[in-house]
Amino acid sequence: MSNVIDLTKDLINRRSVTPEDAGCQEMMAQKLSKLGFNIEQLVFEDTTNMWARRGSEGPLFCFAGHTDVVPSGPEANWQHPPFNATEDGEYLFGRGAADMKGSLAAMLVATERFVKKHPEHTGCIAFLITSDEEGPFINGTTRVVDTLETRNEKITWCLVGEPSSTEHVGDIVKNGRRGSLTGDLIIKGIQGHVAYPHLAKNPVHIAAPALAELSATTWDEGNEFFPPTSFQISNIHAGTGAGNVIPGHLDICFNFRFSTEVTDQQLIARTREILDKHGLEYDIKWTFNGQPFLTSSGELVAATQKAIQSVTGKATQLSTAGGTSDGRFIAPTGAQVIELGPVNATIHKVNECVRMADLEQLALMYEAILMELLLD
Repeated sequence: MSNVIDLTKDLINRRSVTPEDAGCQEMMAQKLSKLGFNIEQLVFEDTTNMWARRGSEGPLFCFAGHTDVVPSGPEANWQHPPFNATEDGEYLFGRGAADMKGSLAAMLVATERFVKKHPEHTGCIAFLITSDEEGPFINGTTRVVDTLETRNEKITWCLVGEPSSTEHVGDIVKNGRRGSLTGDLIIKGIQGHVAYPHLAKNPVHIAAPALAELSATTWDEGNEFFPPTSFQISNIHAGTGAGNVIPGHLDICFNFRFSTEVTDQQLIARTREILDKHGLEYDIKWTFNGQPFLTSSGELVAATQKAIQSVTGKATQLSTAGGTSDGRFIAPTGAQVIELGPVNATIHKVNECVRMADLEQLALMYEAILMELLLD
């Protein structure tokens, strides 16, 4: 198996824009099979997934991640071709360098080192890899987890390779994520001429007090690990484009990022109460993007903190900030879940890059975590 930088380059050079995998999982499977992993390819609709497992008894440690990347945009805007991994100084450039092909390479290298040193380790090691994390996330990790659940195959500890770090690798570990709930709201009015408002009903005017109340509402106080639940309007539109027409409806998209102090059903009920209180006629469609999850303590958090300290000499900080991840599909099964990966400063941006030394350190951290959890 090549080193972590060579493997990262190999993965970057594969144009695996969601839901394409472009042979990434096949390459990973070949390397893992040589280490004694049983490989399952799980294809659901347009999505390629891999479940690779070594061992059959004892606790199960799982590396989880994704081979798909977001589009590069116009390649002419890049300093280096996005799908031609390029070393420039201490950095490796390319789409997916930080999110998250560097993490996948570090997982492979760490696993190879660990298995070769400790072929009779306790427990099991697995890889849960999807090509549908950056997209609609319908046929990826959630479908694999459903498959595992039907055969009562339980993950004990799961490390997701999302880019969690901010200043240097390992400074931040995500030990949970907020839930996400989106509402698409249509406030109904009556269209008319602006000169005859008594013959119309302006949905912008009648919705304003309700929107102000929704924006000012305290949904919860948060807790030790989560900030208070956030309500944000992300899109709002009304009108025909003409300056003399009162619109007939107002379209609003909003999102809750919520803590473990409240449920999605409570948020839906309270939102409807506010809208109904203001006497609005409306339609609303809800899109549930995932429950909040939290691993506040336990063997995985302790092993991760110890591993980072041993590699960097620095303590790490636990955080639940940021967006959602596939950890939200794994945590409800009872698994302890954390996220540890490279610095996230350039993810989804033009000229995405990662410090090559960080990937070397990340592989050492992953190996140290395996040693903490799977050696007697």
